[in-house]
Amino acid sequence: MSSLRMLVRTLTVAGLSAALIAPSAVAQAEPSVAELTARIEKSSTELERVVESYNKLNEEIEANKETAASLHARIGPLEEQAARSRAEVGKMAATAYKTGGLRTAQALLEPGGSAPLMDRLSTIDRLTRERQDRIAGFTASQQKVLDEKTRLDATLAREAAQARGIATTKKKIERDLARLYQLRREAYGRATEAPTPRPAARATDDAPAVSGSAGIAVRYAYGAIGKPYVWGADGPGGYDCSGLTSAAWRAAGRSLPHNVRMQWGVVSHIGRGDLRPGDLVFYSGLGHMGMYVGGGQIIDAPSAGRNVLQRDMDIMPIQGYGRVR
Repeated sequence: MSSLRMLVRTLTVAGLSAALIAPSAVAQAEPSVAELTARIEKSSTELERVVESYNKLNEEIEANKETAASLHARIGPLEEQAARSRAEVGKMAATAYKTGGLRTAQALLEPGGSAPLMDRLSTIDRLTRERQDRIAGFTASQQKVLDEKTRLDATLAREAAQARGIATTKKKIERDLARLYQLRREAYGRATEAPTPRPAARATDDAPAVSGSAGIAVRYAYGAIGKPYVWGADGPGGYDCSGLTSAAWRAAGRSLPHNVRMQWGVVSHIGRGDLRPGDLVFYSGLGHMGMYVGGGQIIDAPSAGRNVLQRDMDIMPIQGYGRVR
């Protein structure tokens, strides 16, 4: 083999080897902190949507429990009413059996009575209507009981389906959270930020002077700064985004559901120029929210692994603004 041919062969083999080795080397390259941060933000956004669906299921289960309790409370008296109606109809049937059924009517129609015939016919008609009313009342009572029990069965079936759904969602959250924490460890060396809750006195000092119930809610939000994000939680040790706003307004005596979309549905929608401390800021897709505290700032529970903080409200596209009624 000529030296030229040997050289070409050597170069070809070397080139193939480099081509085979190069992709492996690229694939094994460690992602940068910026790349990991981008993945973390994407995963956090996706996880928060799942958490909010979990919160929504929780709210629906609570509502169904209240409905079931109300139905149980109504069914008891209805069953008692049906039992009384059944007893009256049974007594009426027994009387009719003992007297031969038509004897009362025959006695009223027999000649020789002191009352005029029309009056006696009227009495028969009244007695007949009374019996029919009792029978109809019994039937209506029975139907009411059946209707309420049907509603109760449907409510309990929904509750069972929601319980299954919440168990499945919880498992998904736990899997996604484990992956997110691993990304945070790779990027920042730890899965979660160290909690740095503020002393109550400092939180009150930092909060703007706001009167009324909005002021109470705002001071509560300031007191939550530094506490950890905890999915599905509404304090006092940790919060998710809708848990923080619902807890703050609960402290002020107002009830808000623990879910972003549900809160959006119960507040009065206002414009950006009308914002004042205590109002709520909702972000596009209704997967995140925070409390406006003035000066273009919000306090929110950002995402898993982070702590409640105060920051600029334009952190992402805004869906709208709401005022608690």
